Amino acid sequence: MVEVAAEIGTTVQTVGVLGAGIMGSGIAHVFACAGFDVLLCDVEQKILDRAVSLIRANLGREASKGRLNASEIEPILGHISTSVDRRVLNRADFAIEAASERFDVKADIFRALDRILPEGAVLATNTSSISITKLAATTHRSAQVIGMHFFNPVPKMELVEVVRSPATSEKTFELVKALALKLGKTPVAVNDAPGFVSNRVLMPLINEAAYAVMEGVATPEAVDQVFKLGMAHPMGPLTLADLIGLDVCVDILKVLQEGFGDPKYRPCPLLVEMVEAGSLGRKSGRGFYSYGSQAGDSARH
Repeated sequence: MVEVAAEIGTTVQTVGVLGAGIMGSGIAHVFACAGFDVLLCDVEQKILDRAVSLIRANLGREASKGRLNASEIEPILGHISTSVDRRVLNRADFAIEAASERFDVKADIFRALDRILPEGAVLATNTSSISITKLAATTHRSAQVIGMHFFNPVPKMELVEVVRSPATSEKTFELVKALALKLGKTPVAVNDAPGFVSNRVLMPLINEAAYAVMEGVATPEAVDQVFKLGMAHPMGPLTLADLIGLDVCVDILKVLQEGFGDPKYRPCPLLVEMVEAGSLGRKSGRGFYSYGSQAGDSARH
């Protein structure tokens, strides 16, 4: 393992990140900070520009807290180049997609990247629930396909779930574990199953918390206080759901329901209603709580 970690700097120099949303920008951030050249791709330049601005702002916050020298910000940003043409990823030694949590979207991306990437490149997905085995089957490099599940916010969260399918080679697995270590993360090995470990356990908790609100058992604030004060959680499940995105929670629950064939994973009707109304959590300004001028107020439905 030490040898593999030492070799990462030479075997992987250029990293492709497809998807420049919250997760994709965070992934680009940590790879650039670790000295990798990053090719960040998305469908519109304005999305890419927004991602770079977000990375700059986050680096600035790190500098203001003394975690980074301000003189390092521009050199780190200099490691990131952006493009709306995913064909630039033909220069990548390693690529990770961070697109919508939908199999059809990710499968299309995987088929395209399989054609674009060099023959020896590893193709990873940041999926939080979708089968690595099914995604690998859309490519001609199944031994080089793996899950590398980062957590939000990527620069701060230590965990990376490293998820392998039965086809993932040991070489691919060890390389991605070593990459995570080079990023300052802690890789945890998980075998492929719907939701892996994190969301298989977390999403039913969030779902039941939503049911408790929908059925009038307690307010969102009360539900969250129970978990913060009684279970020592740093934030309650509904605050966390707002951070993740309620649309993402619903998508993951649907993957779990379909993958296990068990109705216990059916998304709570309140979650579905809120998503349909555009109340997606922090990213839309309103979810179980509002995040505008009255931030912290309950957004009970």
